[in-house]
Amino acid sequence: MIKFFKITALLEGISLLALLFFAMPMKYVANDPLYVKHIGMAHGLLFIAYIVLASVLKYEQKWDMKKYFIICIASVIPFGTFYVEKKYLSSLS
Repeated sequence: MIKFFKITALLEGISLLALLFFAMPMKYVANDPLYVKHIGMAHGLLFIAYIVLASVLKYEQKWDMKKYFIICIASVIPFGTFYVEKKYLSSLS
C-alpha cells in the first residue's frame, strides 16, 4: 500500500506542476484550453486517489492528525508531495 501511495504521490505532484506550469500558461498565453481540460482531469483523479490513500494509510500506519494534515495539505502545494515523500515516506517500505 505504501509503494502504491508513493507512486500516486509522485504522479499527483507531476500533474500539479504540469497543470500550473504548462497547461495554465498554454490556456492564457496561447489561448489553448485543451491542455487544461486533459491535464486537469488527470490531476483531479490523482488528487482524489492521493487523499483516499492518505486516509487509508492514516489508520493503517497509525499517523497522528498533524502528520496526516501535513500530508494532505502537501497535495495542493507545488512540490509538496515530493517533500512528503522525502520527509515522511522514505523510511516506510
